[in-house]
Amino acid sequence: MINDCNRFLEYNSIPKLEFNPNIFLLYDDHKVKFSEIKNITQSAISLLMAFLKWVTESRVRLEDCSSSRTVLFLRYKVIILDEVHDRSLATDLLVGILNRTLISRPDLKLVVMSATLQAFNREYFRGAPLIKVPSGRLLHPVEILYTRQPVMDYLESSISKVIEIHMCEPTGDVLVFLTGEEEIEHACSRIVRSLGDQVTVVPLYSSLPPALQHKIFDPTPPPHAVRKIIVSTNVAETSLSMDGIVYVVDPGFSKQKNYSFLTTDELWFVSRISQASAYQRAGRAGKICFRLYTENTFNDFMDGETPEILRSHLVITVLILKRLGVDDLTFFEYIDPPCTRMLLRALTDLFHRGAVDDQGNLTNIGHMMESLEEPL
Repeated sequence: MINDCNRFLEYNSIPKLEFNPNIFLLYDDHKVKFSEIKNITQSAISLLMAFLKWVTESRVRLEDCSSSRTVLFLRYKVIILDEVHDRSLATDLLVGILNRTLISRPDLKLVVMSATLQAFNREYFRGAPLIKVPSGRLLHPVEILYTRQPVMDYLESSISKVIEIHMCEPTGDVLVFLTGEEEIEHACSRIVRSLGDQVTVVPLYSSLPPALQHKIFDPTPPPHAVRKIIVSTNVAETSLSMDGIVYVVDPGFSKQKNYSFLTTDELWFVSRISQASAYQRAGRAGKICFRLYTENTFNDFMDGETPEILRSHLVITVLILKRLGVDDLTFFEYIDPPCTRMLLRALTDLFHRGAVDDQGNLTNIGHMMESLEEPL
């Protein structure tokens, strides 16, 4: 396998390295060519539901053979970890656990997959080979259009741009990115009020019932003049593949959770996306991506998103690590280690709740609390 990998690297003009043969890093290289788990993300859930629908229609029977006693690390030789660019709490913890497991399981192979290169820290993965996987979207280059001046109201500008696309551009479905349920529902009602039965408007956000989320996969209804418009949060950035999307409207904002150390609250803020997210949004388009911000504004974006572990309260994280037998939380192999005072705050909160003793070990209450949380 190592020789095969070396040949692949040589063929793709990637320098041969002394790498860890147990880990392979894969990412989608569409950024270069353009113009360049919550335990399971909402986009992955929608994708899974679409797959299950296909299974049902095809009358294929799948059996779940797992149980509470299933030991995956001992049973399998290869583990594929996808959507690492999501950098959720669960994803980062799972990467750390698997990285540890490789030490005691030298026969285990780990394939880490990401849609962006920014998710990878080569030093963390101990020199694993980095493999670029060409994207199918490269078959049609996407035109990126910026605004000449900054927009004052991204929500109104997004609605106006959708109406303009429908009136002025050739046929093709539209995907619009907004930050949350309230904005999406407002935009949907405004678009329907303006364009009526000329369009089919479909919202997509995490609290939407699954049956309504599945409508994004429905084909655009006849006649040919009808255009489907999907108004979504950032769950549509990566995993979902929706046929017929020709135009993308990207206002450059998303809603992110941030933990305040002073108030001990987790708050949701509307903030600028990263360049990695902007590339992902452009990748959803079949022809044109309308960015409702200037090119200078884009250049000021951060390269990648801030990992969730750096902007969250770590009570659940500490509970999980303690159950896994991690005594010294500061020496766990985090991809991006949280600051020590955040870990100390989480331990202090757990101590006051009776979940850990004065030695930092889980109590019976702590085991009960951990069992109430969703598993990794």
